[in-house]
Amino acid sequence: MPSPFSITMDKFDIDSQVVPQFYSQNNEIIKFIENLYNVKISARGQTIKILNGEEYSEVIDLLKMIESYILKKGKVTNDEIISLIKIKKEASDITLNEVLEVSSIVPYSRKPIYPKSLNQKLYVHHIQHNHVVFSIGPAGTGKTYLAMAVAIKYLVKKSINKIILTRPAVEAGENLGFLPGDLQAKIDPYLRPLYDALFDILPGDLADRFLERGQIEVAPLAYMRGRTLNDAFLILDEAQNSTSEQMKMFLTRIGFNSKAVITGDITQIDLPSRKRSGLVEAQRVLKGIKGIKFVFFNEKDVVRHAIVQKIIKAYQIYEEEQEKK
Repeated sequence: MPSPFSITMDKFDIDSQVVPQFYSQNNEIIKFIENLYNVKISARGQTIKILNGEEYSEVIDLLKMIESYILKKGKVTNDEIISLIKIKKEASDITLNEVLEVSSIVPYSRKPIYPKSLNQKLYVHHIQHNHVVFSIGPAGTGKTYLAMAVAIKYLVKKSINKIILTRPAVEAGENLGFLPGDLQAKIDPYLRPLYDALFDILPGDLADRFLERGQIEVAPLAYMRGRTLNDAFLILDEAQNSTSEQMKMFLTRIGFNSKAVITGDITQIDLPSRKRSGLVEAQRVLKGIKGIKFVFFNEKDVVRHAIVQKIIKAYQIYEEEQEKK
């Protein structure tokens, strides 16, 4: 019986300009594709042959995308190509135009807003093509900001009627009665980051108009109970501080023609130790459900000051060392 690796199933001739990239660092890219797609690849010169594997046609499509990406962008790193491979594996329907797109998400934004890393491009793609998206990762990776930008785009284009921005007021124990001032004064400190992002994206007069009309609503998570929201875009920020019960309550608010994006950093949980984080639990409960996607960010996706990347990485290394001890 012949070996399955002796049968050529398909081949692809790559452009001579991208040959050095494909074979760089001891064939790192080819080995990564082999492991991720469970195929066997024979590569000589410009000819790459897929010798074995059920996903060989997907690999050919991937090779074509990598070739076009390198030719259009010019100089790229292997890390960048590997990120592209992961994205294509995660979202096979993503196009090269989406990956290379640099136009602003929001038509009337105060400044151009677009995904700056490949992982952020995957995030925006998933938001546009799924009902529920969870984004998990450190601060500064654009989790909430990009979700708000897509939501505003949907509102401006009248694809939805309302945006709901919410977050847990965990520091006040969701019991705001003892704080001074009226209701708005009580909840504003906990929701201020959402207002800041909103007014950073939209001109002040337009943001005020949406708020006055009730087309954009900013409220504590506890105030979502008992509502069913149709034609709406829901964003739950700081979701690591939602309890299991609150997460279930929020997700069951989703009505017809609605989307939900849940963002959080599971390394920054402020809940009492006896309380389970709804975001941590959701990763286990909802994994594999069609229409629900999880996107994970790391320090490479941080779009703030470069020092923030180094700070996040240093804390990550420290925490890993502490866990080992």
